Amino acid sequence: MFMNSGILASQGLAFGKALLYKEEKIIINYNKISINEVDKEIKRFIDARHKSIVQLKSIVKKANKLFGRKKAIIFEGHILLLEDIELEQEIITLIKKLNFTADAAIFSVMNDQIIALKNINDIYLKERVIDIHDISKRLLHNILELEIIDLSLIKDKIILIAKDLTPSLIAQFDIKVVIGLLTDLGGSTSHTSIIARSLGLPAIVGLGNITSKIKTGDIVILDGINNKFYINPSSDIINEFKLLRRKFFIEKNELKKIKDLTAVTLDGHMVEISVNINKIDDVKNVFSSGAESIGLYRTEFLFMNRSSLPDEEEQFLVYKDIAKRMNNKPIVIRTMDIGGDKYISYLNFPKEENPFLGWRAIRIMMDRKDILYSQIRAILRASYFGKLYIMFPMIISLEEVLFLKKEISKIKIELFNDGYFFDNNIKIGVMIETPSAAIISNHLAKEVDFFSIGTNDLTQYTLAVDRGNDSISHLYNPFSPAVLYLIKRIINYSHIEGKWTSVCGELASDRNAVVLLLGMGLDKFSVNITSVANVKKIIRNTNFFKAKKLVKNVLSESTVEGVMYLLNKFIRKNNILNI
Repeated sequence: MFMNSGILASQGLAFGKALLYKEEKIIINYNKISINEVDKEIKRFIDARHKSIVQLKSIVKKANKLFGRKKAIIFEGHILLLEDIELEQEIITLIKKLNFTADAAIFSVMNDQIIALKNINDIYLKERVIDIHDISKRLLHNILELEIIDLSLIKDKIILIAKDLTPSLIAQFDIKVVIGLLTDLGGSTSHTSIIARSLGLPAIVGLGNITSKIKTGDIVILDGINNKFYINPSSDIINEFKLLRRKFFIEKNELKKIKDLTAVTLDGHMVEISVNINKIDDVKNVFSSGAESIGLYRTEFLFMNRSSLPDEEEQFLVYKDIAKRMNNKPIVIRTMDIGGDKYISYLNFPKEENPFLGWRAIRIMMDRKDILYSQIRAILRASYFGKLYIMFPMIISLEEVLFLKKEISKIKIELFNDGYFFDNNIKIGVMIETPSAAIISNHLAKEVDFFSIGTNDLTQYTLAVDRGNDSISHLYNPFSPAVLYLIKRIINYSHIEGKWTSVCGELASDRNAVVLLLGMGLDKFSVNITSVANVKKIIRNTNFFKAKKLVKNVLSESTVEGVMYLLNKFIRKNNILNI
């Protein structure tokens, strides 16, 4: 079966078996049981608990082998909670005394514990909420005989089929195992798409109901070049795919010849190409990609898929490791950017009408100084081992910057008194991703060492378009004259103050936008590891003087259509995309 009704989120090719990640809805039976059914319901609970423990013991063994002791300990804790005598007595009491079904009793007891822990004024106990939730979910899945899929323990290569993928879910799987993605939901700028591109995973999103058309074990061809995929393809289609794959690899090899060359224009203007990374394992690919530095390290992935906050020492060891591996090359470390669609349950987020405009990123850290201090202390301590920069996200005012600089000064004094070595002149920058920050960039540039433009959120907030909302995603366009005006303004004011600006959003690797950003005077392009060679190719095929003239004309346009006409005309006329 051939289909192509989705949005191409990430280019590439994949051929393999499908794994359908589809959690069945948990439906609790709240009907009262008779006295004659009590023993049967108690047995259901005991059997489900036993099955859960057996599963967790198996996971502990695999986790020890694949990921080490640290991850295995989490599951060992789940086993201890399941074996708790008080938990058993509470569930059995509801079955015996109140005639609850086993599933209703489990849900009631677990839910009461979650509510109680959330209301206790103790950080450690509050952080146990995620453990109770996971155990409850496993128990209920087993008692209702629903399938449980643990992505972190899959060994065979698969193309993942899902309704949608949260960042925390994506963080579970191994890039060597998951070779492609097809999802019901999502747009070109959804986090699923962004992370797929950063991992180099071919992906088609926004397919509507793909989870009802593909089952686990189906053979799938994912053509992320032509935005097509095939379910259980014929031998003729498979042979055509092999020819396409051969051509794809030839072009990829041609790009490899470019990746280690400098990013310099035809008339000698040089820019820096850096990469965005999510975790420490990504570092090994930085230099092999042809990049010069790390322009964005998303530290929020350190905080996800766990039951408690990483402490200062754990963060320090990670940052130190990255610093040493990078051999004194710059690393821009973005402080925890949790919130919006990146949710972690142990932080007890308030229920919000619009989480993208709510308690997220730097707002959390300014309220929770314990999180701010542990992360900044860890970064500063690690700065002794390499060239680390601190970058704060979601800035909207000068007051925030002044507050954060003051807190960093206090932390430096603490570290000095504690006898730690660190870079006292560490660079401090901010992400410009809100219209307010863009408008006051002339003031911000006086107080920070650099800017990094987050074009994904800047576009979303400027145009008042939720990039995760499929019904209005067509309104999201970073080539809007309003967005381009703000980007140029930001770059101009950073240069007036002698500072540099990078773009770490998706626009930095968009083949149409690279020429435009270059002509605006962008100093650094921070892109996905898989995009480095492509961006270098475009820069090396471009005349900087001509690109500046293009920008002048583009900024006088009042419509997206006018912008794209001039841009495409320039790219074709100057053969920018030729290798």
